[in-house]
Amino acid sequence: MSVSRAAMGVLSLTATLFATTAAWADGEVNIYSYRQPDLIKPLLDAFTKETGITTNVLFLDKGLVERIQAEGANSPADVILTVDISRLTEAKDAGVTQPVVNETINKDIPAHFRDPDGNWFGLTTRGRVVYASKERVAQDDITYEELADPKWKGKICTRDGQHSYNIGLFASMIARHGEAETEKWLTGLKNNLAKKPDGGDRDQAKAILAGECDLALGNTYYVGLMMTNEKEPVQKDWAAAIKVLFPNAKDRGTHVNISGMALAKNSPNKDNALKLMEFLSEGEAQKIYAEQVFEYPVLPGAEPSDVVKSFGTIKPDELPLADIASNRKKASELVDKVGYNDGPQD
Repeated sequence: MSVSRAAMGVLSLTATLFATTAAWADGEVNIYSYRQPDLIKPLLDAFTKETGITTNVLFLDKGLVERIQAEGANSPADVILTVDISRLTEAKDAGVTQPVVNETINKDIPAHFRDPDGNWFGLTTRGRVVYASKERVAQDDITYEELADPKWKGKICTRDGQHSYNIGLFASMIARHGEAETEKWLTGLKNNLAKKPDGGDRDQAKAILAGECDLALGNTYYVGLMMTNEKEPVQKDWAAAIKVLFPNAKDRGTHVNISGMALAKNSPNKDNALKLMEFLSEGEAQKIYAEQVFEYPVLPGAEPSDVVKSFGTIKPDELPLADIASNRKKASELVDKVGYNDGPQD
């Protein structure tokens, strides 16, 4: 298949990852990934071993959708791997995905972790949980609603309210309670903050160890990353200072977000792309992927890693992710409306 000079120019930007002719060769599949290559390498190695299909990975921490749009019909992208429902819906809304109707994938991935139109599919989940001080918090259960209770005034830390992880949670609250009630709740949460939102999820655990707050919002997988961090062993102390509370475990369940996959609109290796997507939805890959990233497999009955099991048992909220995605804009507007990122005012 010939490639235009213009397309070659686009592809040259990833010359270290894709050979321009090999990108369309038989037996290959090209993956555009928001996920770090070392995290998905064991997964892709297993796929190649099973199928003989070579995988080429382009990692981009931002601008992935814009990249595929710029490449247009000549894009070598076959499969998009990403984290967070917002990234998946962004790809769909930008028109860089195509619908997939596949018996294997639909059998393995529950409906609430799939786009109703087949444009994206969840692969693993992470809970948006509460990190609680082991020393200062006696209770072992909590609800998201309780985070607005004045008893926690000055005792909660979070990252930026506009971060996609928090927006996902806030959007789920809108889906559950409506916009007006969520505004009241978000105002209450803001009033309970110990300081202005800042840092990442791991920084919130660090703040708990330092005594700056007693509770924080964070993703489950960060606990695993801290517990096993040999490069920065101090993070093990952060993890040891907290316990994981799964909000609403006794009723609707804990809000979860996903890592996921989509078939690129102009996939030149569509058959191989579908083989990879089927592989990723099945048992072996679900186990490998979940262990690598300290997340939960979406495949019913698949076991998480021992590290993840150590956090406790999660009961995922089964609110369809498409419903959450549809409320993200409202959630973002509420963050600004209540002045969440200004932090506590007294």
